[in-house]
Amino acid sequence: MKQFFTLALATLVPALLQCQEHAPSAAHWSYQGSTGPQHWGDLEPEYSACRVGTHQSPIDIRNPERADLPSLSFDYHPVPLKLINNGHTIQVDYAPGSFLTVDQQKYQLVQFHFHHPSEEHIAGQSYDMVAHLVHKDAAGHLAVVAVLLKEGKANPLIQTLWNHLPKQVGHETTVSNVQVNAADLLPEHRGYYAYEGSLTTPPCTEGVRWLVLSDPEEISASELHTFSAIYPHNARPTQAVNGRMVKESE
Repeated sequence: MKQFFTLALATLVPALLQCQEHAPSAAHWSYQGSTGPQHWGDLEPEYSACRVGTHQSPIDIRNPERADLPSLSFDYHPVPLKLINNGHTIQVDYAPGSFLTVDQQKYQLVQFHFHHPSEEHIAGQSYDMVAHLVHKDAAGHLAVVAVLLKEGKANPLIQTLWNHLPKQVGHETTVSNVQVNAADLLPEHRGYYAYEGSLTTPPCTEGVRWLVLSDPEEISASELHTFSAIYPHNARPTQAVNGRMVKESE
């Protein structure tokens, strides 16, 4: 496994930058039509993993193996709000200093963003939305925590974000007098599914550690509508598992 991560490192670091920035000028891929997911692997040579990769994300999680997985330790802190509408999603860039620790491996929270509907499926079921919290360790390896979101009561953190949505694609909003804490996105119960996968956007780089929290959080109908009015569908279809082991915490 260490050898696999070492080999993946050279592509993971530029992939992280792609995942962080999604510059509007690079928005030649999309979620529909001739630049949609089924064509990503043919749009650019560096996107070939989207087509030929065998450990792609997202997946439909079915019949996971129960296992004594390490607990997830979140050490998140409030940061000034920095929002970007990058043409593919609404993204919050996170100031340094907040960490996820799992199995003695420490990953810094870099950014989080949203998909509608959820990219992950659990036993065939999708959710209204999902938040992806993207982390990076000191060597450049990625770990993404997925928080499933279903329609229900209002979500104070998400409403704060939506109150300051950038009006234009490519526009970045920094609200220095408003602080947000990604910990407010997390469910109380921290049970999760774990598997090895990829980025869910081009270049679809593999070698990403996926941690999908099993308990969803809630988002109000109006909050859901606010996002879906901007992004009616920004979710990659589920990909073949290809024999990968998916584990579920006990």
